Amino acid sequence: MKFIKRLLILAIICITLGVGTIFGFYLYLKPDLPDVAKLKNIELQTPLRVYSADGELISQFGEKRRIPLTLKQMPPLLIDGFIATEDSRFYEHHGVDPIGIARAAFVMLTSGHARQGASTITQQLARNFFLSNKKTFSRKIREAFIAIHIEQILTKDQILDLYLNKIYLGYRAYGVGAAAQVYFGKNVDQLTLSEMAVIAGLPKAPSTMNPIYSIDRATTRRNVVLDRMFKEGYITQAQMDQARSEPIVSHYHRAEIQLYAPYVAERARAWMVNRYGEDAYTMGMDVYTTVNAKLQHAAQQSAVDNLLNYDERHGYRGATAVIWKPGQTPLNANQIVEKLSNQPTYGELIPAVVTNVEQQTATVVTKHGQTVTLHWDGMKWARKFQTNKAQGPAPTTASQILTAGQQIWVQNKTTTIAATADSAAVTTSHWVLSQVPGANTSFVAMSPDNGAILAMIGGFNYTQSKFNRATQSIRQVGSGIKPFIYSAAIEKGLTLATLINDAPITKWDKWQGTAWRPKNADGRYGGPTRARIGLARSINVMAIRVLRMAGLDFTINYLTRFGFKRSDLPRAEPLALGAGSLTPLELAQGYSVFANGGYAVKPFLINKVDNSSGQLIYSANPKIVCDDVCQSQNPQAKMQVELATAAQNAPIQKSLLPKAEKPTLAQLEQVITPPAVRYAPEVISEQNAFLVRQMLTSNIWGEPGHPYGTGFRARVLDRHDIGGKTGTTNDSKDAWYTGFGPNIVATTWVGFDDHRHALGRTSFNKNLGKNQITGGEYGGNAAQPAWINFMRAALKNTPEQPLQIPTDIVKVRIDRATGKLSDHNGSSSIYEYFIKGTEPTQSARQVTYEQKFDTETAEELF
Repeated sequence: MKFIKRLLILAIICITLGVGTIFGFYLYLKPDLPDVAKLKNIELQTPLRVYSADGELISQFGEKRRIPLTLKQMPPLLIDGFIATEDSRFYEHHGVDPIGIARAAFVMLTSGHARQGASTITQQLARNFFLSNKKTFSRKIREAFIAIHIEQILTKDQILDLYLNKIYLGYRAYGVGAAAQVYFGKNVDQLTLSEMAVIAGLPKAPSTMNPIYSIDRATTRRNVVLDRMFKEGYITQAQMDQARSEPIVSHYHRAEIQLYAPYVAERARAWMVNRYGEDAYTMGMDVYTTVNAKLQHAAQQSAVDNLLNYDERHGYRGATAVIWKPGQTPLNANQIVEKLSNQPTYGELIPAVVTNVEQQTATVVTKHGQTVTLHWDGMKWARKFQTNKAQGPAPTTASQILTAGQQIWVQNKTTTIAATADSAAVTTSHWVLSQVPGANTSFVAMSPDNGAILAMIGGFNYTQSKFNRATQSIRQVGSGIKPFIYSAAIEKGLTLATLINDAPITKWDKWQGTAWRPKNADGRYGGPTRARIGLARSINVMAIRVLRMAGLDFTINYLTRFGFKRSDLPRAEPLALGAGSLTPLELAQGYSVFANGGYAVKPFLINKVDNSSGQLIYSANPKIVCDDVCQSQNPQAKMQVELATAAQNAPIQKSLLPKAEKPTLAQLEQVITPPAVRYAPEVISEQNAFLVRQMLTSNIWGEPGHPYGTGFRARVLDRHDIGGKTGTTNDSKDAWYTGFGPNIVATTWVGFDDHRHALGRTSFNKNLGKNQITGGEYGGNAAQPAWINFMRAALKNTPEQPLQIPTDIVKVRIDRATGKLSDHNGSSSIYEYFIKGTEPTQSARQVTYEQKFDTETAEELF
């Protein structure tokens, strides 16, 4: 009895000392313990997602992939798997499980190994939110105390909800929703029992027991989970046996990108970080851009195809590398795939290795392990590249192009034969030889009604170059500037019928001791020519005389109305030929003024931002166009347009008010209502814009007697509500086309990033067919085809719009040769538009030859 009594006293003393020690630890650590009450309002870190205007996912940013779910959205068996494996007494303990600890200790003592964990789900949650994974006694004590606090303020379901959404499960996947997507490409409600068990087994070692790292380890761990679920009564023997018999099929699934627009995504990311800071990556915000998915796809396809076509007609530059030489042992297909594994894929261009060459075919193995045949039609284009201006003769055999062992680029092209009355549409595919282009491209489309960017391509491929040429590349625009020069002259009294002398110019610079002799692109001169024809045919000397008519200083000031920076506009007459430098987006912005009737809109990309709860926290508030019809119907809008126009024209003054402080993140996150409508200022008259549009339409359609403008290729679109302008710089270093259609303006650019390189020319070769483009590269053949193909898709379901003639525009019959009034209906006369009061009053019959053209005063005739 004494022994039992002493043992009891010893036990009481030990318990008292133990409790006292634990309580002492608690008092010691209490000041450093976190406030677990914040878990009630916890916001899980979720990535930033970027969408198109029509809701297609473009990209997501953030180190952590997470798809927050409620317990009701998770399959019960998935939850059971975690409980059975990680904490079978979860619903019975209060944060710390003494029985679980005792069991784990017993197993360790009897086996010599820590085969069972003693941490409860609540302890793991405490560790994930508040502690590190460092294995120390102090951390374990803190973990236990925090777990007990958590159990006091949260229900079991709340704890489980946080745990299953917070826990790291490998490959940047946090929570079961992300894990299901990463490993199986599924939503959680689509998982099989086997797949649920795989995910439930990951907390033990997420980096090494996942099925991507090791199928064997993942299978072993899955079977352990299934066994625990069976023993705990969650599944039957038959369910366990069935799940264990299934092979694990898994590979890494990236975020399911629905729309390829990496340059758009990067610009949206930068905007979000600038506004919300680094928190943008983790706050689960959804940013909706203004980009239209259909138009973005059309722009991508059109711009890249056009660039590849340009590159091909300048010749084949040869293999990227030589994997084996003749006489050396060739690699097999598996070795080729391994060799190419680190090579990038540029969109539709896939790296491959040539394995065999026949008379007019070649066999290649692609990076993806496909063995494909290149037929002659897919490689006969490959004349040898010599320079940008010269190519070798057309090849006649495949061996003149390729050799076994060469690493090359191939493309799987699809061709669709349109449906007819007797047959359905047929789509075929064939492999062709390709190459990464040396030149580059950009494309941007925007709405002239509010400035929304509808599509944007910053270059050939984002993987190859992240430089966004649509917004960052400042290039000379060539003849693309001429519509603005003509618009300035219209402001000064120019009409579309004004005769301007198309004759050589020589300007002597007495200070430099040199002469400036600008020339027309074709070297031809036509004498006095009407302004409409001058712009349609992009006649250089006429543009200079138009600039002189308006005045250089006036023109530079005038061009700033279109959003151009004064610093980008040289104070010299070559400005009329495109010496000014702009980005493609700035040029599209300028043309929008013509397209919308004279109003200045600013491009914008971010339409709205929603927080993680789907509530609106940012909404774009662009200034929108309200034309004369709109203003006549809405007097209040008319007043706002007038105020906006007055503000636009007011002299710029430095504000004396203190600089506003940047709003805090909390202020930026406030839920808002969409802001009130704002109206764009009128920067040129509606009549001026109409006349310029007329000239831009003539750039495509010309007029009877002058049927071709420099943009004539766009006639294939067979619609008269479009217009545009080519642009080519000196030595063809830049090629442009900018134009408009109903509710859309688009510009495309092609050139080399290195200004030392010109786009060159191609020589004719009869073996390549009659449709080959030959001669020099310029806006009409190097850039405009991309614009045409884009507009074909963009305007496919848009009916041709009837011509809307503004008030104060009159239409009179004029004589073609003189621009004066005509009183007969013959081929020598044509109808022309004028701003009321500027129409000719003199009859062509009254004009003498000397009045029409005086060779002695040619320089004086604009």
